[in-house]
Amino acid sequence: MLEKVHATASTPTSNPHTRPADRKLTKDEINSLPIRRWEGPVHLVREDHQIIQAVEKLEHETVLGFDTETKPVFKKGVTHRPSLMQLAAEDAVYLFQLHHLKQFSPLQGLLEDPRVLKVGVGIAQDMEQLQAIFSFSPVHCHDLGALARAIGMDSHGLRTLAARFFQFRISKRAQCSNWETPILKPFQVSYAATDAWISREIFLAMQREGLCDPEKMRFSI
Repeated sequence: MLEKVHATASTPTSNPHTRPADRKLTKDEINSLPIRRWEGPVHLVREDHQIIQAVEKLEHETVLGFDTETKPVFKKGVTHRPSLMQLAAEDAVYLFQLHHLKQFSPLQGLLEDPRVLKVGVGIAQDMEQLQAIFSFSPVHCHDLGALARAIGMDSHGLRTLAARFFQFRISKRAQCSNWETPILKPFQVSYAATDAWISREIFLAMQREGLCDPEKMRFSI
């Protein structure tokens, strides 16, 4: 069974009439905004049989928010592979603890599925880093940051895009925590789930405002 660690849904709304102009918000402006986080169901996937259960649910989605987390590097010349992959569906977020898993073929199928759109900021780099763990060729993946730049927006990062579209900020406190820990702490679970969730919501907000030009969003590896 998948391990569920949260149980209350949360959905943001974008109001273009109260949204700030398409300029880059200052750090002080962003810090003055209220914090929001994903408060819905989060499923931890740390065993191979759980991958199949998760993918069986995710493959029916049309849009998935995507992100990864990697153990921070404090030494020159040292690199780490991603420790966590997050996929946000409409009503739940799935966290895959990659260093616990060995059978990646279901994930390969999902990431190569042309029917399921994967969206995130810096997604090309994340996908490339995942390819060091298991082999796949990403299909139907769009980079929100690349789209923002292409349409002339000054906000490119996840935090600034969240502030631009929803007038709230997401916490980055857990970004430099140890993502290879066997048991993720509650604040790590919340942080990781929020990043994937807000990626999906930003895409949907862009779509509602007619900002999504598929040709400007694509990338290839």
